[in-house]
Amino acid sequence: MGEPTGSVPAPTKNPVLRTPQVVSGRVVRTGGVSLRVRGRTVAVTALLVALLVVVMGITLTTGDFPLTVGEVVGALTGNSSGAADFVVNTLRMPRLLTAVFVGAALAVSGAILQSLTRNSLGSPDIIGFTNGSAVGALVVIILLHGSMTQIAFGALVGGLATALAVHLLMIGRGLQGFRLIVIGIGVSALLLAANSYLITRATFQEAQEAQAWLIGSLGNRFWTHAHAIGIALAVLLPPALLLSRRLAMVEMGDITATALGVNVARTRTVLLVIGVALAAFATAVTGPIWFIALAAPQVVRRLTGSSAPSLLSSALMGALLLTVSDLVVQRVFAPALLPVGTATGAIGGLYLIWLLITESRKSRA
Repeated sequence: MGEPTGSVPAPTKNPVLRTPQVVSGRVVRTGGVSLRVRGRTVAVTALLVALLVVVMGITLTTGDFPLTVGEVVGALTGNSSGAADFVVNTLRMPRLLTAVFVGAALAVSGAILQSLTRNSLGSPDIIGFTNGSAVGALVVIILLHGSMTQIAFGALVGGLATALAVHLLMIGRGLQGFRLIVIGIGVSALLLAANSYLITRATFQEAQEAQAWLIGSLGNRFWTHAHAIGIALAVLLPPALLLSRRLAMVEMGDITATALGVNVARTRTVLLVIGVALAAFATAVTGPIWFIALAAPQVVRRLTGSSAPSLLSSALMGALLLTVSDLVVQRVFAPALLPVGTATGAIGGLYLIWLLITESRKSRA
């Protein structure tokens, strides 16, 4: 296992060797592009793909209206009965794809921010970006009485505005990890207070609608939601993957990254924008869903045994965690309509307690 992401590495005479996992593995060259591949990372990625396919299959075939694999395939290819087609293409598939895309977006956002801050607490739900999206949505719900599309747009604007506010507070001080987390936590507390104030100003019906959105849910999600987050992921994930090697170098320290030819300030800024945008789009579609951005990157690091960020594996892990969570709340708690945010929040709280205890013990060692 590599160095804990929550610790700041001590300077060494040869900082390039601080994270040997980053430079290990087999180099694959395709045309003018070279890619270093680690066998264990490839194996973990393949396993996550297989597990995700299995969970998606279970989600599509089970429920109040059970279907066979053949019926699901027929519905997806347009060769099925009306009932199966309605269940798969109208009820289950949009919700499932929304869960896959939102989980992937949150996990990649968490992986980027944790790597930039070099701290396992550096996820969008800890440093305020998710609460910023919630403020934007509540403003639309309570003050502007907007539609669902306008609520999603308000959440996106709120998340990006929060990132801009944090950035302005750090001007002249450098985009250092610990400082970003501290300022982000402070901003998050202010935004949480703003959320509470907005709810007190709402009517009973508006307060119910706002509270339902704040819990985070995949219920009543249709193709418009899946398309929106899918397009956002398709646009933002490729540049994040292209910059993943630079991200690994930045995580090794500014001096090392600069010596290796990385423009640290530009790389941090671009990746920060990508990470915040992914979290904002995900929150805009489903409301705040906790735990995924915090835990998925850390679980992947432990599985792969690498201290370098693996954005693709993190995306798959986030998609798997959210689809499993949604499957559990749909099947185990049926017929109760339990929002998935309740389940992820409960698990995330326990995980955060464990993480804080672990980091505290490491700091004392």
